[in-house]
Amino acid sequence: MQREINKYLFDIQTALDNIEAYVGQPKLFETFKGNLMLQQAVERNLEIIGEAVNSLLQIDPEIKITSARRMVDTRNKIIHGYDEIQPEQIWNIIINHLHILKNEVETLLNN
Repeated sequence: MQREINKYLFDIQTALDNIEAYVGQPKLFETFKGNLMLQQAVERNLEIIGEAVNSLLQIDPEIKITSARRMVDTRNKIIHGYDEIQPEQIWNIIINHLHILKNEVETLLNN
């Protein structure tokens, strides 16, 4: 089971690294908002994160990932409510939440 958990954690880590690389430095909302391809690339990686977190929750509902259920809900909203997603919502996730997830995933992978 641990092997399967590590696979999903690695998938999340890879998606986080992708988002970080796509957004670049400095992180500027104007750049993000003005680039549809960048927005869609980030959204795709958020979908991957949400799917991997959902799989982790099925294996271990007590996994130490903050807001795990909200990540799954975000994935569902991106996929099923794609026409309701605003760049500001995705930017909020990038700026305020992904660094927390990155730290948690690294901790879980190192234990």
